[in-house]
Amino acid sequence: MTVFHWGELEAQARAGFSERAAGVSRLVKPTLPGGADEFLAEQNMLVVGAQADDGRLWASLFTGPPGFLGAPDDTTVEVLGRLAAADPVEPMTRREGRLGLLAIDLETRIRLRMNGAARPLPYGLSLTIDQSFPNCPKYIQKRSVAGLGDGEPGETSRVSELTGEVGRLVTRADTFFVASASENGDPDVSHRGGNPGFVELLSPTRLRWPDYVGNSMLMTIGNFTENPYAGLVFLDWQTGTTLHLTGSAAVRWADDGSRSVEFDLDEAVLLPRHLSTNWSAPALSRHNPPVTRPAPGAARPA
Repeated sequence: MTVFHWGELEAQARAGFSERAAGVSRLVKPTLPGGADEFLAEQNMLVVGAQADDGRLWASLFTGPPGFLGAPDDTTVEVLGRLAAADPVEPMTRREGRLGLLAIDLETRIRLRMNGAARPLPYGLSLTIDQSFPNCPKYIQKRSVAGLGDGEPGETSRVSELTGEVGRLVTRADTFFVASASENGDPDVSHRGGNPGFVELLSPTRLRWPDYVGNSMLMTIGNFTENPYAGLVFLDWQTGTTLHLTGSAAVRWADDGSRSVEFDLDEAVLLPRHLSTNWSAPALSRHNPPVTRPAPGAARPA
């Protein structure tokens, strides 16, 4: 038996990771790992990925004070909070369905992925775990909460091109989150990080990022192998503004098994000052590979 679907197995084989992936697959379990309840109770951010009725994928973030996440038992996660009405993921959190969740502590660079079946609650939602597993801390930029968001949320805008300040939010990014799903519609959401400039804007509707070596399971790449839909969310960490993109992803393989992902935009939603929390400037991970297109004002690795 394997925890991987055919797209993941195909991607692992092409990258030369099959043996390593089989070894770390023991970390993927249908229950939360030990200590998850304490870890979740300390978090102030939760990333969520979901698939809409039209098949498109979106990613977003819950934020709240420590304690807004809980684990009443080893197969259940509860979220005490809601997304804003304008958030593209909000409708998928008010109904039964499948969600991918990622709890990530930016100060300690610890993260926990949790996928499963969700149901709405009067005060938020509950997720019954199908898959839960930790990820390594590589490529996570260290940040701490700087305070509460400043001012009222701005007016939501929908755009079809990544130009001007919207484009600069992408090209200056050191972090974003990506939602993917298997051909059966089981969503997952993961972190992507690197030095500013690691995301390249190829055109107003196409961007590219390198797929750095991680845990060797290639779950996101495996999902893209089966299902090209993708959802991305970028943040302005100082203001709490979020940029949500939905579109399709294609994996570009090199002869040596390395790879990059090209994303074609279908629609973008900009939510100014959307999050209730803002964060400090980053201490960049020492594991970030160098990029040839450094963004202005890049911080030093730490």
